[in-house]
Amino acid sequence: MKTFTLDEAQSILPLVESLLKRAMENKEAAEAIDSELNALSRRIQLTGGMKVDVGSVAVRRGLMEKHVGQARELVSEIDEIGVQIKDLDTGLLDFPCRIDDEIVLLCWKSGEAAIEHWHTMESGFKGRQPIDERFRRKSDSNNRPN
Repeated sequence: MKTFTLDEAQSILPLVESLLKRAMENKEAAEAIDSELNALSRRIQLTGGMKVDVGSVAVRRGLMEKHVGQARELVSEIDEIGVQIKDLDTGLLDFPCRIDDEIVLLCWKSGEAAIEHWHTMESGFKGRQPIDERFRRKSDSNNRPN
């Protein structure tokens, strides 16, 4: 498991945030098309059948699959960086970090200006705590020349 210092996580946050935003947009677009196609299916069932432009439906399905594929690729790219997506709907990310011989998670949520919280692996989002001096000290020691 890749780990990040606070400074490293902050420095890649703009890139990861951009990837996350695009993944979220693609997921939302796919869900909108899926909802549209499900509504059409319900109308067909309720009316006992109706004339449908099959070509148009196929195009919408293809577009939905394209959005799903793009979202998956973006999520995979974030994962390859070593950042964990905890909730794609709210844009919740965790950056593994080693502090005092323990792996904890630096926690960031879409809309936050910077990474300002952390939690243990077990406590999750509900256990979020403000970044404290241990994280800043760790980052400072990594930036000092040897």
